[in-house]
Amino acid sequence: MRIVVDCRYTRIGQHDGISRFTAGIVTELGRRHPITMLVSDHRQLAMLPELPWQLVSSPTSIREPLVALQVKRLRPDVVFTPMQTMGSWGRDYKLLLTLHDLIYYENRTPPRDLPAPVRLLWRLYHLAWWPQRMLLNRADQVVTVSETTAGLIHEHHLTDRPVTVVPNAADDLGTPALPRMRPEGHRLVYMGSYMPYKNVDTLVRAVAALPDHELHLLSRISADERSRLTRLAPQARLVFHDGVTDSAYAELLSGATALVHASKAEGFGIPLVEAMRLGTPVVVSDIPIFREIGGDAAVYFDPENPESLVAALWSLERQGEWERRSEAGVGVAARYNWSASADRLLALMQSTVAGNRRRRRRRVG
Repeated sequence: MRIVVDCRYTRIGQHDGISRFTAGIVTELGRRHPITMLVSDHRQLAMLPELPWQLVSSPTSIREPLVALQVKRLRPDVVFTPMQTMGSWGRDYKLLLTLHDLIYYENRTPPRDLPAPVRLLWRLYHLAWWPQRMLLNRADQVVTVSETTAGLIHEHHLTDRPVTVVPNAADDLGTPALPRMRPEGHRLVYMGSYMPYKNVDTLVRAVAALPDHELHLLSRISADERSRLTRLAPQARLVFHDGVTDSAYAELLSGATALVHASKAEGFGIPLVEAMRLGTPVVVSDIPIFREIGGDAAVYFDPENPESLVAALWSLERQGEWERRSEAGVGVAARYNWSASADRLLALMQSTVAGNRRRRRRRVG
């Protein structure tokens, strides 16, 4: 079986969510089976494992609808892509497309790093369900990263194709000394963007009501957004890091009272897994995906109500509660690892290709 994995969504210099999913899956998949990676920029190779690769056009190129004509030269049996937008016209191989979430149907502001024409198409694309159905139904199989998103795909009848969950996971940030001891102070950590649906305002307002708590905002932030959050609650103790390395992230998490997240919609919840793996409790908005990922280990609050977050944080002050959540989180996080996800994806590829070969044999016979 010849496998090609579309790695063209790998970021240069630092991973985002889809880029990290790509790198995590392809690393483990490459340990199990020979594969070829597709890249559109040589610099992407620095973020990927040392595996055979082929340079093709960018996924944002006008050539994308015809990219299958380039891929066909590799004679793959199956191609896996971590997005649902890969061009498929003229393909003669099995295709597995991925849909991570449906966030942008309710929150239509596209990622800011996309070119202006792509941002416009992004907005138009999410005005109706039929473009998504058209894209997904081009595949032989559809992959998603959580049971929550799989349920939404079914609810909105987005595809006639089989849907398989290949869970997202988190990279190894180190091995903590367990059981963890509650750290001194009240440091809270937020890892994520500042897009409106992330609802960072609720975190800031809650910390403003907790003068002994300090909120560390780790991601890169524009000057305007930093100023806006500071003005939102001048009394809140906010620490802006404007980006951190993996080692600094691990150190901050390991010394934190909790990771906090007030998002109103997500496709997964990688920061939750990262924190729980290090034994740091997570205090997160009560939405279905966080219930799926955090299980009984997380503490939940109403994302519309900063006072609900305040109460959730105070609950960690009860005797033994922080330690109990810490221990439970380590167990929950162990469910999510790239090895198990790669096993599931490889099994899906094998069954998809085997099914195609059986049909060919029946036609010949």
